[in-house]
Amino acid sequence: MVNLSQLNQSLDQFQDQIGRVIVGQHTVVQQALCALLADGHLLLEGVPGIAKTLLVRVMAQALGLQFRRVQFTPDLMPSDLIGTNILDTRTGEFHLRKGPIFANIVLADEINRTPPKTQSALLEAMEERKVTIDGEPYPLPKPFMVFATQNPIEYEGTYPLPEAQLDRFLLKVVIDYPQEDEERAILNLHHEGFRPDRLEAVGIEPVLNAETLEQVRQATRAVRVEPEVRDYILQIVRRTRQNEFLLVGASPRAGIALLNVSKALAMIRGRDFVTPDDVKQVALPVLRHRVILKPESEVEGLNADRIVMSLLEAVPVPR
Repeated sequence: MVNLSQLNQSLDQFQDQIGRVIVGQHTVVQQALCALLADGHLLLEGVPGIAKTLLVRVMAQALGLQFRRVQFTPDLMPSDLIGTNILDTRTGEFHLRKGPIFANIVLADEINRTPPKTQSALLEAMEERKVTIDGEPYPLPKPFMVFATQNPIEYEGTYPLPEAQLDRFLLKVVIDYPQEDEERAILNLHHEGFRPDRLEAVGIEPVLNAETLEQVRQATRAVRVEPEVRDYILQIVRRTRQNEFLLVGASPRAGIALLNVSKALAMIRGRDFVTPDDVKQVALPVLRHRVILKPESEVEGLNADRIVMSLLEAVPVPR
């Protein structure tokens, strides 16, 4: 029998460890944890210098799992990511040299700095949890999760991710500048000697391992969602397809994502059932990257966030 109280205590300890380094950004941390519990991949977007990479590094350290970081650059090749077969000149045999994708937690840093050919190398890994090298499939470690960071698409030297790859990310989380008191606390933290390149000196303790994480994920999958709440999710997703400002609405996969992330948020909040408020809280990061605006909507100054928020206000909330 799974002890929900103990699992929730582990989740609280996990967030406490992250809070030792990441100041504020409580919603961002919570959404990242939702992706972790729902066994999905996470896309973080924001301007340089707001701790996107640091957040992922701290989470990986608090997980106690194998972690690899890949800096995506314009000259990064797919083989640099997934690996390649190398000829041993002494034996005349080929040996597999695994790439950094073979880890539990993979950070694809500045994913939109690299051309589409290398971006697409992630696609099979994210969806199938395996990669193919010279026609041979190789399973990836369990658990496996991709955290990707990207700069806003209007920045110079970026390659927007194709829709098919965006859809593989369970959540797209947009990180904004910190509040004034939070930024003051960040300055104080660095004044007292904190250095991001010496993260081990902070003493982040692993509070979740692979076994505990799987237990939490199993408990998350078992969270109850009443038929009325499931229909609420359905109506939100279907209304994106009827919206006059959208060229492409959310797919059935988006509805599944909204269901699973709502369960994860309920688990984080210490409940074994989902409420409509859980759904509303996660709808934006689940849907914002899964809808496409009409060109004229963008000309009018609309964006995906504003349209999704207006949809949430229009869909009746079950009582």
